[in-house]
Amino acid sequence: MANLNLDHLATFRLVVSRGSFSGAAEALGLSQPAVSLHIRQLEQALQVRLIERTSRGVRPTPAGLTLVEHSMKIDAVVSTAVESVCQHSDEITGTVTVGTGATACIHLLPPLLQQLRQAHPLLKVDVRTGNTSDIVRGVEENRIDIGLVTLPAAGKNLSIIPLGTDEFVVIMEKDASEPSAKIWNPDALLPLPLIIFEPGSGTRALIDQWFRETGHIACPVMELGSIEAIKRMVRAGLGYSIVPRMSVACIEERSGLDLYSVTPSLHRTLGTVMREDRIVSRGINEVLKNLNSSFAKNEIR
Repeated sequence: MANLNLDHLATFRLVVSRGSFSGAAEALGLSQPAVSLHIRQLEQALQVRLIERTSRGVRPTPAGLTLVEHSMKIDAVVSTAVESVCQHSDEITGTVTVGTGATACIHLLPPLLQQLRQAHPLLKVDVRTGNTSDIVRGVEENRIDIGLVTLPAAGKNLSIIPLGTDEFVVIMEKDASEPSAKIWNPDALLPLPLIIFEPGSGTRALIDQWFRETGHIACPVMELGSIEAIKRMVRAGLGYSIVPRMSVACIEERSGLDLYSVTPSLHRTLGTVMREDRIVSRGINEVLKNLNSSFAKNEIR
C-alpha cells in the first residue's frame, strides 16, 4: 500500500489551485525544484501521473482530480483526529495561522497575542501579512486558518463574519495646515500630494471609492505597502495620507502628525474569514474569542 506524505498532498493541492509549480512555490516559500520533487515523489508513491503540462500551465490528470477530492477529505479527517486527541489535554496546544494586513498586524495583534501567550503558553500563533485578496486565497488554500481582513471579501465556501469598524482620518505633518482646517473633504484634499496604500489592499479600494463618489480620482505621489512608511513620509512633509485610526491611536504612534476627520465620514469594517469546512480547534476558538473580545471592548471604533 502506498504511503502518502501529507506535506506532499498539500503541495499537490496548491499546484492544482494555482495552476503552476512556480505559483505553489511562491505561496509555500519553497524553490520550484522542491515543489517539483514533492509532486514527483507523490506520483512515484502512487505509481500514476497526477499533473500534466499544457500551453496554459499545468492541470491535474483524471487521477489527479480524483486525488484532489480525496485529499480534501484526508485533510479534514487528520484535523478532526488531531483535535480529538488534543481534547484529552488540559492545555490548549497546537498552531493557529492568522493572516491579516500590516496595519492590524502592527497595531491590533500584539496585545492580543500577548494575552494568548500568557493564558496558553503551549499555543503557537503564526502570523502572515498580505492584502485582502492574498489572505482570502490563503484561507481558500488551507494555508491560513483565520483571515482578519477589510471587508467586503469574497471567495469560495467561506464563512465571513464582521467584527467591527475602524474610522479613517487624514494625517498631515504637524502644524503644516491652518489651525482652522479641522475637517477635510475630497475637494479640499485633491490638490494636495497624497501618499497612500499600494493597490490591491481593501483599505486602498475604500479610499479610492471615497474619492470616486464625489466625482474625483485620487492621483497619489507615493504608493506604499507599509503604514509605518506612509507615516514617516508624511512626517517628512512629503504629503498627506488617509489612514485607519487604529494606526495612530497611541500618542507615540501619532508623534509629529496632526489628525483630522474627513467628510463624508469614511470607515472600514474588519472581519474574520474562514473556510466553511474548517474544523474549529480549541486553539482557533481561543483566537476567535480574543478577537471578538477586542472589538467588544471598543478597542477598535
